[in-house]
Amino acid sequence: MTVWEEELRQCCTDPAQIARRFGLDPASAGAVAERYPVRLTPHLLGLIEGPDDPLGRQFLPHPAELDEDRLPEDPLAEETLSPTPAIVHRYRDRVLLLAANTCAAYCRFCTRKRRVGCRGRSVAFGEILAAIEYVAANPEIREVIVSGGDPLLMADGMLGEILGRLRKIPHIGLLRVATRTPAVLPARITASLAELLRRFAPLFLTTHFNHPRELSAEAAEACARLVDAGIPLANQTVLLRGVNDDAGTLADLFQGLLLLRVRPYYLHHPDPVHGTAHFAVPLTRGRDIMQELWRGTSGLAIPHYVVDTPGGKGKVPVHLVDTVDK
Repeated sequence: MTVWEEELRQCCTDPAQIARRFGLDPASAGAVAERYPVRLTPHLLGLIEGPDDPLGRQFLPHPAELDEDRLPEDPLAEETLSPTPAIVHRYRDRVLLLAANTCAAYCRFCTRKRRVGCRGRSVAFGEILAAIEYVAANPEIREVIVSGGDPLLMADGMLGEILGRLRKIPHIGLLRVATRTPAVLPARITASLAELLRRFAPLFLTTHFNHPRELSAEAAEACARLVDAGIPLANQTVLLRGVNDDAGTLADLFQGLLLLRVRPYYLHHPDPVHGTAHFAVPLTRGRDIMQELWRGTSGLAIPHYVVDTPGGKGKVPVHLVDTVDK
C-alpha cells in the first residue's frame, strides 16, 4: 500500500469522532453526515483549527446544510445535460467526464453535493467506457475535462487506462484533470503520477485552493512535482462567505499560487446548490472584491470572476451578468 493510500485509509469519516474533536453537536453532525457524507484526511485534520476557521467552514458538517433553503439540488442542469451517465455535455466542443464519485475530503459547498460520496452513486467502469465511446462518436468535441468526485483517487493504472483511451481519439486535443488532492491529500501527487500525466500532453491539471492556509509546505511540494514534470497548473477558487470573501485573503491566496507556479484561473461565484445557502455571497460584494484586487495586486494574480448560470447555460463573466441576486 502506498503512502497516499494509507493516508486515505486513515481518513476520519465518523461524525461523532469529528464532533468530539472540534466541539460540534454530535446529533447535528450525525444528521448532516447521514445526508451528506463527511471525510477528513489526516493532512486536513492537522490544518483545521476549529469549526469557524476558514478550513473548518469548508469541511466540517454544519446544521445549515439541512435547512429548507429552497435551492435546487442540480442548479446547473447537469442531469439533463448527460447523454450518458458519466458525461455532462454543456458546451459544444468540450465535455465533463465524471470518472469518480468519491473525494479525499468532502467540501460542504460542493456543486455535486447531491451525488458525490453518496450511497448508491458510484461510477461503474462500464459507464466510463460508454462515456469514452460518446466522445469518440462526436467529432465536435475537442476537449475532455476528467472530473468527479476526484479522479486522482483512482490507482495510476486505472487513470492511465482512461487517459490513454481518450488520447487515442483523433479529434481530442486537450485533456484536463480536475482535482482537490494537492490541497487535501498532497501525498497523492507522487513522482510516478506526475510521470503518468506527463505522457498524455497536452494535459492541464486544475487544482482547487480556496484559502492561503491551504498552501501548506506539502501542497507546495505536490505542485512543484507536477510543474517540474511539465504539467501546467491552473487553479479554481470558489468565493465563499466566511472563508475568503475579502480582497486581502484572496490577494494572499492568488499571489501565493503564483509563487507555486499555479495560475489563478477562475474565481467562481458560489453555485446556488441545496444545502449551501450559508456560503452565499452577493454578486455586488464579489464585484467590489474584484475591483479591490485590480487596484492592489499584480494582473497575473487576477482570475476570471465567473458565475455558472442556472439551467446549464454555462459560465459567464460576472461583469456581463445583468441581474444582481443574492
